[in-house]
Amino acid sequence: MTSSTPFNILETTIDEVGRAYQSGQLTARQLVQLYLDRIEAYDKKGPTINAIITVNPRALEEANRLDAALKTSRFIGPLHGVPIIIKDQADVKGMPTTLGSVLFKNYYPDRDAFVVEKLKNAGAIILAKATLGELGGGDTHGSLFGSTRNPYDLSRTVGGSSGGSGASVAANYATVAVGQEGLASIRRPSTWNCIVGMRPTAGLVSRGGVYAGWPEIAGSLGPMARTVKDLATLLDVMVGYDPEDPLTARSVGHIPDSYTKFLNQDGLKGARIGILRESMGLGSEPDSEDFKKITEVFDKAVAELKAAGAELVDPIAIPKLKELLGKRAGSPTGGVESFKLYFDRSANPPFKSREEAMRSPDFAKVTRRSQERWKRSSDATQHYEYLKAQDELMTNMLTVMADHKLDAIVHKSVEHQPTLIKDGVNPPYVDQKGVPHTNTFLVFVPSIAVPAGFTRDNLPAGITFLGRPYDDGNMIKLAYAYEQSTHHRRPPASTTPL
Repeated sequence: MTSSTPFNILETTIDEVGRAYQSGQLTARQLVQLYLDRIEAYDKKGPTINAIITVNPRALEEANRLDAALKTSRFIGPLHGVPIIIKDQADVKGMPTTLGSVLFKNYYPDRDAFVVEKLKNAGAIILAKATLGELGGGDTHGSLFGSTRNPYDLSRTVGGSSGGSGASVAANYATVAVGQEGLASIRRPSTWNCIVGMRPTAGLVSRGGVYAGWPEIAGSLGPMARTVKDLATLLDVMVGYDPEDPLTARSVGHIPDSYTKFLNQDGLKGARIGILRESMGLGSEPDSEDFKKITEVFDKAVAELKAAGAELVDPIAIPKLKELLGKRAGSPTGGVESFKLYFDRSANPPFKSREEAMRSPDFAKVTRRSQERWKRSSDATQHYEYLKAQDELMTNMLTVMADHKLDAIVHKSVEHQPTLIKDGVNPPYVDQKGVPHTNTFLVFVPSIAVPAGFTRDNLPAGITFLGRPYDDGNMIKLAYAYEQSTHHRRPPASTTPL
């Protein structure tokens, strides 16, 4: 390559960006500007994907600093000059953390989230903050921005709640992105935007400086990328112990030197995979035509796993799966406590408590589903029943894996096609249709969603690899081998090269 060759950012990877920097073909400033041009052309104009809330006003300045550093020395880290988009639930100093809501449109945190600081130290450029389910959950609608549109079908949702991160990666607004998942908020938008997304085992990634963190335990930040290799490279930087999030103490001793060492394109050869066919998604309709369209893709994916050398146990059954999943319940005090801990990081929090925020006149503008989620009270007895069910289901799943000598369980990432935006913003509010949440019910297990192709309606579908606690590296290995043997990722036609 010569420096006169223009750099093609469409579908580019972390490795390709690094090589272009080293050869002099590309500067960080040029790359940031190329992404900003795409955001300008496609996010508020053209197909109006509407995935970005705030662009970092210092992104070009940061790129200049990294370009200057490269002239005098080597890369400052593994993500040198890599533009990243962050779900607007994690703090980036100098940018508002809005949670997609008019309630927090002017909230500027005092310091970076723990993971954001790690990303910056690795050389990453925080390019923008992405749309999300308002107040950090649900589908990607918010009183501050409206609705985010799926680049594969503009009438449909991107999924949530990390929908802006998913759409941004799909539409090539950045090299990679960071999402957050407490139910299925990384895997659903990853699936419906034809990208790779992972919710790591709880405790690997800190929630310090992230809304809805400690003492709640279900949620975790996770990497979202167009390739499994980029996902693993990003995860390497994100993991680590943080005293501010005590859950991360559980990961000490479980973090490998690098998740990239698991990238083996023959990783499925001889791997024993259990195929979980039982419908377990929220509101799934197994007799519907829409469900059958996903099943067609899943059946092909199962054949592809076998063709790649996997030994399949098809089907497997986890005892009492749906009965136990039905007992999910939140902590009666977790949401209130995590709200206070998150905003206590700031010298000038917008509200002292969630109750005070709900008394704000702006709360009436919050989307109906988000209002309901905040008003909903958790029952201590139901939470106790959930904790018992969680323990029982973990034992049941691990017993099935042990009895069949399984390396992983594979299931449909989402059991239905992307829902229509109009159905998500109007009663009866259909949006999270077909979403499995086994991994976040169990909490301490890894889950990675990978593109598995397209339905006959030309909409993305995916499969998920679910594994034992802290076996994240092997889930990456299996996902990588599947990706390399199939190459189902395809960019959307709505956001073509500029």
